[in-house]
Amino acid sequence: MATETTLNINIEDLTNYSASQNEPSWMTELRKNSFQKLDKLDMPKPDKTKIDKWDFESINKHVVDSDVFDSMELLPASVQEIIDTENAKNLIVQHNNTPAFIKVDEKLAEQGVVIKDLKTALIENSDLVQKYFMTDVVKVDEHKLTALHAALVNGGVFVYVPKNVVVEDPVQYVVLHDDENASFFNHAIIVTEESAELTYVENYLSKASSNNGQLNIISEVIAGANSKVTYGCVDFMDKGFTGHIIRRGTAAADATIDWALGLMNDCSTINDNTTYLMGDRSNSSLKTVVVGRGEQKQNFTTQIIQYGKESIGHILKHGVMKDSASSIFNGIGYIKHGGTKADAQQESRVLMLSEKARGDANPILLIDEDDVTAGHAASVGRVDPTQLYYLMSRGISRKEAERLVIHGFLDPVVSALPIEDVKRQLREVIELKVTTQI
Repeated sequence: MATETTLNINIEDLTNYSASQNEPSWMTELRKNSFQKLDKLDMPKPDKTKIDKWDFESINKHVVDSDVFDSMELLPASVQEIIDTENAKNLIVQHNNTPAFIKVDEKLAEQGVVIKDLKTALIENSDLVQKYFMTDVVKVDEHKLTALHAALVNGGVFVYVPKNVVVEDPVQYVVLHDDENASFFNHAIIVTEESAELTYVENYLSKASSNNGQLNIISEVIAGANSKVTYGCVDFMDKGFTGHIIRRGTAAADATIDWALGLMNDCSTINDNTTYLMGDRSNSSLKTVVVGRGEQKQNFTTQIIQYGKESIGHILKHGVMKDSASSIFNGIGYIKHGGTKADAQQESRVLMLSEKARGDANPILLIDEDDVTAGHAASVGRVDPTQLYYLMSRGISRKEAERLVIHGFLDPVVSALPIEDVKRQLREVIELKVTTQI
């Protein structure tokens, strides 16, 4: 039976694409099987957000081929602005759907570290990629959009850090969008084996309008026992996209996954960020900052699900809504049965800068154990008039005072990003979104 879909791509196209990329047979079969599941799976159902009229399937081109760059000096200025051109040692740049530049510290390869774009890793590290690609953290058949992602994946990165290896310099993955026909089905896999450490940062950056593009992005983080992953991102894609973004992780005993996410896209998006604390004494902190403008509709569902004893899960989300933008902030701290002495905390706060802006903060605690610590806080409101009065009494204009309060409100997340150039980029994006009209 033919798969029912409005996509302008079929299973033969996927088979041909896989062959053109020299992908292993298992990846070709995964694409085909995923595509065939599309008419059997339901769409995701994000809480309090109706997406039945959102267009998640319009694709002008499955792959847009773009320029590659022979040196860091030849990278576009927009990319150079968010990297440390003098000191960056581990960098992957994707130009639309093309792996365009890579630089990796040679010493890391000698230690068994793998840092590659996904297309190359599928060829050169096939068995390792297969072990982790949508096998545990995210499943192909969770819903229609995960199956669509598996069928159409057209970019991404693979990072693997062996046991006891500490990657001292951050790994940075930059995606530059400058073709209106490009859509992004990017997949990131980040793996740290026992007692390994890694800092990973990704940047999504639009320098062109999008013609009904898709952002169907999945990141899978697997942190082995006693390992640590610090994951930072700044997303800033054009309003012409429709976004479904999953970033998830699983932490073994004594492992840590820390997230610092600057979610600045101008398009309507569904964001799923979930961390599974599987091992005893595992922990995760998640800090998210959001600025919505125009007529954006956004749903941010954040979960830390705690199975291990003495696990710690802390969530901090700050958002600013202006114009007619609306957002749902769902925060879920879930301590499972057996997770004794676990600690689950969360805070969600939203500022609304206009009469038509809307923010909805929903903190949820689900506790299946008695001997635990848990708490939550949430607020939705206007800029504090007391803070404005204090600043204005010192000769600062109301507009400038409001701007300073907003930057201060969002700074707890901005300051958590691990690369100075990325911090600067996020501050500039915040300034742009807060002070200008879309």
